[in-house]
Amino acid sequence: MDVTDKVAIITGAGRGIGRGIALVFAQNGADIVVADINMEAAYAVVLEIEKLGRKSQALHVDVTDQESVDTMVREAMSHFGRIDILVNNAGVIGAAGWEGRDISSEEDWDVVYEVNVKGMNRVMRAIIPHMKERRYGKIINISSQAGRQGDPDSPYAVSKAGVISLTQGTATELARYNINVNAICPGILRTSMWERVAVRQGKILESAKGLTSEEVFDKNIRERIPMGRGQTPEDVGYTASFLASDYAKNITGQAINVSGGSRMN
Repeated sequence: MDVTDKVAIITGAGRGIGRGIALVFAQNGADIVVADINMEAAYAVVLEIEKLGRKSQALHVDVTDQESVDTMVREAMSHFGRIDILVNNAGVIGAAGWEGRDISSEEDWDVVYEVNVKGMNRVMRAIIPHMKERRYGKIINISSQAGRQGDPDSPYAVSKAGVISLTQGTATELARYNINVNAICPGILRTSMWERVAVRQGKILESAKGLTSEEVFDKNIRERIPMGRGQTPEDVGYTASFLASDYAKNITGQAINVSGGSRMN
């Protein structure tokens, strides 16, 4: 998992999975651009990284806005001089109010696709020219176990399947430039996104009605995770750090499950 003196941009790094990845990378020697739409959260993570003895920079980014993405990349290049690693983590599960709806709305589909698929591609395309020029780069896209299974009322699941396809196509395109592109499919993690899932399950599932979010989480773990435990942001970070290291130089185009056995493909 050695990424000593590498420079990594991590989107959505202000909390949840992104924060976990950022801290693991810092522990393994990387300097981090903490990119997030929430700057208060981003600055807090920068302080944590600096306490670990690594350099860090907080940058605002809205992955739905090309100018915002370009500005992030330009400022990161100006500050660090290069970008070795991109972790595309920014994502959403639905538009405002999604957790209160029985059926996902047109707005849910639009917002999720714009952030989770187009936003991810937008960030990659802004950084790829710099990696091509150096003939070196590691790109890690955060998908989900939800992307491994069909769900006709889940724009999130459909978008995460799209992330896997986008990863594979980009990996083929960039292999000749010595750029590795992989995806990680996390399982069930107790994050702010999960809280929205718990609320929705409590609304639409009879078996979850009246349960607290913690009880809904535990119920999902019992029913869906063979290893009997939830995953953590750090679990995802360890896998991301390995994929970003030169030990993984011959791994590309893969979607790796970090899900306690809930998906085995």
